[in-house]
Amino acid sequence: MNASDTQLERTTVTEGDSQGIDSTASGTQNTRPAVIVAVLAAAGITSSLTQTLVIPLVGELPKLFSADPSVTAWAVTVTLLTGAVGMPILGKLADTYGKRRMLLLALIPLVIGSMICAIAPNIAVMIVGRALQGIATGMVPLGISLLHDVLPPERVGTAIALMSSSMGIGGALGLPISAAIIQYVSWRGLFWVDFAIAALIFVLIYVLIPKPHHEHNYAPFDFVGALGLAVALLCLLLGIIKGSSWGWTSPSILGLFIGTVIIAVAWGFWELRFTNPLVDLRIIRRHNVLITNIASIFVGFAMYAQSLILPQLMELPSSTGYGLGQTMLQMGLWMAPSGFAMMAVSSLGAKITTKYGAKTTLISGALIMACGYGLAALVMHSLIGLTIASCIGSMGTGFAFGAMPTLIMNGVPASEKASSNSFNTVMRSIGTSVSSAVIAAILAGTSIAVKGTSIPSVTGFRMGLLAGCAVAIVAGIIAAFNRK
Repeated sequence: MNASDTQLERTTVTEGDSQGIDSTASGTQNTRPAVIVAVLAAAGITSSLTQTLVIPLVGELPKLFSADPSVTAWAVTVTLLTGAVGMPILGKLADTYGKRRMLLLALIPLVIGSMICAIAPNIAVMIVGRALQGIATGMVPLGISLLHDVLPPERVGTAIALMSSSMGIGGALGLPISAAIIQYVSWRGLFWVDFAIAALIFVLIYVLIPKPHHEHNYAPFDFVGALGLAVALLCLLLGIIKGSSWGWTSPSILGLFIGTVIIAVAWGFWELRFTNPLVDLRIIRRHNVLITNIASIFVGFAMYAQSLILPQLMELPSSTGYGLGQTMLQMGLWMAPSGFAMMAVSSLGAKITTKYGAKTTLISGALIMACGYGLAALVMHSLIGLTIASCIGSMGTGFAFGAMPTLIMNGVPASEKASSNSFNTVMRSIGTSVSSAVIAAILAGTSIAVKGTSIPSVTGFRMGLLAGCAVAIVAGIIAAFNRK
């Protein structure tokens, strides 16, 4: 470590301690820490719910709006894109203008987007609403960074682990809740419920979350860097998501990937020269921050592969000989325990981090995820077995998701917490996008024809599960290169 890095580390500790003391005094004087954690965790769950609410509708959207399936698929794709683009921008704005303020700002498009989706007369309007909803994805990294500022030091580890697990809880609960609302109310009611929850969370944050002292660090915003990163991410993620349907060697996909490289290089040169960059690459390339970000891509892959494979396996007709014949609602109920398992281990993960370090927790989480995949590959015929395997995998995800923000925020200055944590979440998003493409390719490449319909084969499901297991092991190996 050179002299400038050493000086920056000293500055980080001083700023972090000063900010923590001031903000903690302000926060605990007006609001109990447990209330702060509960409200921010609820915000995280709401953000995650929004991502999964539309999944039961995907197959029905072409009929509901008389549109082509390739068009209605954008109702899912667009939230991934706006979420990935919005996270680093919200993170930098939070470091500049305040994390609480940006949390409230992120909820506004969620509220408006939910209302637009609820009244959408056509698929174009629905896609616009979903694009606005996707911006709220940035609430989780913002909430984690805010917890680091407003809670007493002894409460931070457990709170961050719980906040991180909120993503799994929302994802697990989203499927059965949305399936039940669609079945017993209406699909529009699904978005009205989301609208009401988002509005309530806005009020709770405004009323109950304290405003940290000395949070603002006003500086010129990096509009060029924001535009460059947005375009690079859009090209990369769109190429990954649409590669299988447009053709991996098609001019469109190759053009997107070539454009990604060119724009990313130009963006990197700009960021290294701008005085207040959107993403400080000098900090991002610090050893532990860099290693954690790389590991996050693999963790994101491993986490998402489970949610892609197990639901399909459960819903396939039992007449196939390996499908388990569950309805969407039944499948969601079988998968729901995995979300609670992720939440249940959050405090244990925080204790391991306190005693042995976040590096140990991240490695343990990745290996536990691998065990979950290994078990799932062995018990594919059993609903109970798959539920247990999904719970094991989610426990590992809970460990990993709780450790990564800690590793990131311990390695960056106090003024870069939110933006660095948001960038780490973008890395996970890249992992989930790659996972979607790879698992889809595996299942499509090994599919079989049943009564004239192509469906994934048992071999494809097993290969997908083993791929998730291998990627989780790789994540653990990469995490081992973190320094204590």
